[in-house]
Amino acid sequence: MKSKIVRILMIAVILMLPLLSYPHSADAAASIFVTKGSTTSKVVALTFDDGADGANIAKILSILSTNSVKATFFLTGTGMKNHPQSIKNIAAKGHQIGNHSYTHPDFTKLTATQMKSELDKTEALAKSLTGKTTKPIFRAPFGAVNSTVLNGVGAAGYTRTIQWNIDTIDWKGYTSTQIINRVVPNIVPGSIVLMHTGAGAPGTPVALPTIIKQLKAKGYKFVTISELLKLQNVKTYTVKSGDTLYSIARTYGVTVDALIKANNITNPSLIKVGQVLIIPSSTPTVIKYTVKSGDTLYSIAQTYGVTVDAIIKANNITNPSLINVGQVLVIPK
Repeated sequence: MKSKIVRILMIAVILMLPLLSYPHSADAAASIFVTKGSTTSKVVALTFDDGADGANIAKILSILSTNSVKATFFLTGTGMKNHPQSIKNIAAKGHQIGNHSYTHPDFTKLTATQMKSELDKTEALAKSLTGKTTKPIFRAPFGAVNSTVLNGVGAAGYTRTIQWNIDTIDWKGYTSTQIINRVVPNIVPGSIVLMHTGAGAPGTPVALPTIIKQLKAKGYKFVTISELLKLQNVKTYTVKSGDTLYSIARTYGVTVDALIKANNITNPSLIKVGQVLIIPSSTPTVIKYTVKSGDTLYSIAQTYGVTVDAIIKANNITNPSLINVGQVLVIPK
């Protein structure tokens, strides 16, 4: 009898092994780390982190309204408790809201359960005040992010963790001129600019009208984070057993360095099964085709989904009827 029970237990363990090695759903749903929009369009996202005092919210909203600019505000629970009407005004003006935690802790020091609690409490309060969700965007307090944070935040329903590529450091009490000089000369298509709403950043509402004016003069348009993300086609890959950065880079035709940079990887040897990687856009390769017997420009064009005229132009063909076997043609994209 005992031997039969032992055999049953052994079979049960064997059946469970695949489940134990399979990546957890939290890993598969890791939040994607975004520092800027992947776009060539002249767009910029102005973002404001709201802390406990929110002293400059009214001034900032007035400037944005005057200039017909929509922005994104990352809200904290403490801020919403201390100035609920200002938060309602942000939503009423049509700006996007995101989750910046409840008490502004360092998420790299929290458990997944603690992260979820911080996010859920903020989301519930934001919904009760504005009727809007903070999902799917999260900004980590202090910008403190690692793979554990991305997994925990993703599991809580926040698919994008929004960092920035331009930091005004306005909370240091910088002057408006210093803030302007940190933004305008460094702007690129898809930039995400970090600013703050509190009394510790008095230069921000002074600098904001000039920043908007000068960026408009450069041909830039202002978008929310969600609008910015819609402009990019983010390709991702979930790491499988046996994968290396080199093998993934080869599969997608990108460099290992590009993968490391796109995913903020500090140790290239440490990628985990279930980890979600952003695949950066690769430089388009030139497609070439060697003419075979029986080929015509029309049949080649049909194969590659381009027009005959496009092939003629790309290859400086003077007589479309004369293409030779063995001739190498450039296929335009």
